[in-house]
Amino acid sequence: MLLLPVALFLDAPVSMALHAGGLTDVWHQIGPNPRPMEPSPLPIPRRKRATEVPPPVPGAAQPATQTGLPAAAPARPATSRYARCLAAGERDLPAAITAARAWLAETSPTPAATSAGAATPAGTERGAAAQCLGQLLIDSGDYAGAEAAFSTSAEQAPTSDPAALSAVQAMAGNAALAGGRAEAALSWFEKALAAPPPAAPDAKAGPDARSKPAAPTNEALGAIHIDRARALVALSRLPEASGALEEAHRLAPNDPEGWLLSGTLARRGKDLERAQRDVEVAASLAAHGHPLGPQIGLEAGVIAMLDGREDAARKSWGSVLATAPGSPEAETAKGYLDQIGPALTIAPAAAPPAAPETSR
Repeated sequence: MLLLPVALFLDAPVSMALHAGGLTDVWHQIGPNPRPMEPSPLPIPRRKRATEVPPPVPGAAQPATQTGLPAAAPARPATSRYARCLAAGERDLPAAITAARAWLAETSPTPAATSAGAATPAGTERGAAAQCLGQLLIDSGDYAGAEAAFSTSAEQAPTSDPAALSAVQAMAGNAALAGGRAEAALSWFEKALAAPPPAAPDAKAGPDARSKPAAPTNEALGAIHIDRARALVALSRLPEASGALEEAHRLAPNDPEGWLLSGTLARRGKDLERAQRDVEVAASLAAHGHPLGPQIGLEAGVIAMLDGREDAARKSWGSVLATAPGSPEAETAKGYLDQIGPALTIAPAAAPPAAPETSR
């Protein structure tokens, strides 16, 4: 028995990660992909994460890394205007959006960097205001407005920090993708992957400016390749999406999301052997309570069902019910189990009647 076609398209809601931070490194405060709850050709189990770990600044809580674990670098004070702007959204989102617009209006377009590509205070402030506004608009569901805000922030990102520029361009791409603008999203992701090399430091600007410029990490680039694959799938460019995921595996082999998505893509292409292999890799990387675990369990069950292994499918979906009760994934797993009905049981054959005793 096979699942109804609609059950083959998995998805999950996500929300932007709000990390407290100061203005100096605000472009490194990058959250996950904004995505509404809707059917999709690939599951989008985006966890709260930062695509870049911010540089050390004395202060507060640490953002998540690609692995979902706390970053090693200390984060920045929670008293900056950027941090207060984000925190206001948790209390009153419409009022926080109004305040963020007012903050952005206080700034004016300005050259983002010095001749050496270093950030300017005015450009940094405008970038911070625009990025906060973009985060809040994501939470409100205004993806077009968020894309425009992140674009403004990208205009202010210093060219001396290609990691920051790449990260905020990726945010714009994710907003575009969430808003159904896959072509625009693909353009943003390709810009993010083609970040210029770090500018030469300005020897006249002092010892701080002469520190080594940041470049995107392999983990950050791998995450953007995953995002690019999602855009390519939305555009029905599946071979290119598969290539993007292969590059993600090369750059970030320990990211379970990339393996989950490539497994799903292989399953859609009816390559069940490859799908099983990739979802097993994803499961091995997402062990011990990883937030991606329930999504992997759902996909593993779908692959098993299509491969005729109903018992394995039941086991995978049952594990989702056991480990994530009350979650959207558990609800989906229950729906899958309801579709296939209870397992068939075969009653043991009755023992043949004893032969009657014969008298001598």
